[in-house]
Amino acid sequence: MKIKLFVTALMALFAMSFQISTVTTVDATSRPWELLGVKKVNYGVDRDEIDVTAQEGFFTGLKLKVKHSPINMHKLAVHYGNGDVQEIELRENFRAGSESRVIDLQGNKRVIRKIVIWYDTKNLARGKGVVEVWGRH
Repeated sequence: MKIKLFVTALMALFAMSFQISTVTTVDATSRPWELLGVKKVNYGVDRDEIDVTAQEGFFTGLKLKVKHSPINMHKLAVHYGNGDVQEIELRENFRAGSESRVIDLQGNKRVIRKIVIWYDTKNLARGKGVVEVWGRH
């Protein structure tokens, strides 16, 4: 009887510890993404700014999505609320409908004021490309 009671108590303790660990675990991929800004890009080599001041909250990462036309992204600069600037070299050709890797932000949870992108486009026949910047909380 004591062994059966001990085994039952041990199983209950194991089940409780499993439930606690599954509830407190936060997967980085499950954090919500928020659209920070959209920019229709010009032809040729250019630089554009996306203001993010209307958004509230702290962000841990960024992702770029390219739509309508291919874009060759050179780099971006993230301007934070405290005045710091993080420059990120991309040097990547994006097809229409593609997206970047997740870009981790320095200092983790940061307020973003604006994002500056440097790029070039060559495809005049398809129309202007669109860059969306998404932030992860």
